[in-house]
Amino acid sequence: MNLSSMVFLLIMAVVGLVVSLSLLFSGCCYFLDWELISLNSASVEMALVIDWMSMMFMSFVCFISSMVLFYSGGYMSGDYNMGRFMYLVLGFVLSMLLLIISPNMISILLGWDGLGLVSYALVIYYQNEKSAGAGMLTALSNRVGDVAILLSISLMLSLGGWNFYFYVGEECLASGYVIFLVVLAAMTKSAQIPFSAWLPAAMAAPTPVSALVHSSTLVTAGVYLLIRFSPSLAGSITSPILLLLGCLTMFMAGLGANFETDLKKIIALSTLSQLGVMITILSLGWATLAFFHLLTHALFKALLFMCAGSIIHSVGDYQDIRMMGGLVSFMPISVVCINLANLALCGFPFLAGFYSKDLILEVAFLNPLNEICFWLLVLSTGLTVCYSFRLVYYSLSGDYNLSSVSSVGDSDTLMTWPMLGLGLGAIAGGSVVSWLVFPAPSMVCLTLFMKLLALGVSLVGGFVGYLLNLMAENYKLQSLSLYPVVVFSGSMWFMPLLSTIGVSQRVLGGGLVYTQLGDGGWSEYFGGQGIYGALMKSSGYLQAVQENSIKVYLVILLVWLVGLLLVV
Repeated sequence: MNLSSMVFLLIMAVVGLVVSLSLLFSGCCYFLDWELISLNSASVEMALVIDWMSMMFMSFVCFISSMVLFYSGGYMSGDYNMGRFMYLVLGFVLSMLLLIISPNMISILLGWDGLGLVSYALVIYYQNEKSAGAGMLTALSNRVGDVAILLSISLMLSLGGWNFYFYVGEECLASGYVIFLVVLAAMTKSAQIPFSAWLPAAMAAPTPVSALVHSSTLVTAGVYLLIRFSPSLAGSITSPILLLLGCLTMFMAGLGANFETDLKKIIALSTLSQLGVMITILSLGWATLAFFHLLTHALFKALLFMCAGSIIHSVGDYQDIRMMGGLVSFMPISVVCINLANLALCGFPFLAGFYSKDLILEVAFLNPLNEICFWLLVLSTGLTVCYSFRLVYYSLSGDYNLSSVSSVGDSDTLMTWPMLGLGLGAIAGGSVVSWLVFPAPSMVCLTLFMKLLALGVSLVGGFVGYLLNLMAENYKLQSLSLYPVVVFSGSMWFMPLLSTIGVSQRVLGGGLVYTQLGDGGWSEYFGGQGIYGALMKSSGYLQAVQENSIKVYLVILLVWLVGLLLVV
């Protein structure tokens, strides 16, 4: 099943890419629509849109999914529930594909809820308390977005239908509310502030799932939805709010990754940072550029997680980077691939991330940004390189630091071959997609300072990330003097705490009281149970009357006579 699914997805990826290129060069778009039911002159329809953007994204999703399934054959080989895992991953991919090709809010909800449901099942896959808590946080955070999609569906009834293609760019009160709700849904799915806590918590899922989730499926669904709604975002009141939140998310994630020691959480925070980059450029009105970065990011981020999984699998299931070290001598293929993905993430020239990230920064500098967003963007770029080189320092270079004897090496070919396939994408993917999507070069006019700013902060970030950690070995206790700053920065600005304890005590505690007093108390007494009791009692009386008992008739006669006497 594993091999057949992988081959099928790989064929789908090739077919999708060919169809996407033909649609891109011909400028065609196919819209398939069939009516299911008509409600108050508004048709509930099942619709599919086949254009170059949807088919190219589908191709990337299928390619990465096929590599992940191949990789899972090695990573999950000792798991007892391998079949269940594969079915869950395939359900995840199917939900994402449905979301990609749906221009209809109702069919989008099917894919959107499918992603939420299957992601919960995958996060709690390792059945322990930590996974259960992470799964609940993920499900409840995404539920906010699900409710926003449901509300937008109800609002779109007043517009006459649910195909949002027909209403994009329309200016009316209902469409304004719909855009706000769609932005809210996208923020929850893409983990922007204040919904960021669930994304690092979702690392409780198996590593192949993390490679799929953080590259091309769950977290990118919100960005993709905003790309589709981008014509309505231009000039709306939500754009500046989205810009600020995207920059803040980027900065917060970059800062948190520099204090994190869990290998998977560092990569998860880097995903959060890159989602902030996409949301930022999207809010400035460059939807195609955000889509370009979405594709290139998918390639090197899947590779990064696969390399992390290979390392974790090999060093005895450790995830603390301080317990690693010197892995370049034992795992050359994994180390080469993770360095390749790291450099692509940093925007190293001519790798996948360079073509999209450098263009995004230059276009952002060209736009009239405010001072706060400008410096957040610049500092976040430096922090990305900083935590990447810190990761290299702690885990890949230096001395061998494992606390136990372990057979460390790249022995499993089922895990190394998919990494090499994605490594090729991390090298050439950016340039190829750039030539296809942007055949004409973009004209960017910047001053010399602005042009060299991105390169300068990247070099400084790399220097700080490697050398400062090298020097910090002798000054480890110095961080105690800045303990509050370290805790605040390393805990994502207390967002996980506020999202769990604060919500559970205040919001969910209040909900429990309301449920006990209202829904399970007075509402039940005067509602369902009360009506049920009254009906049962009345039916008992009626049944007694219909039994033709002489006692009943005597009682009725007696009551009638007493009433008659009282009247007289």
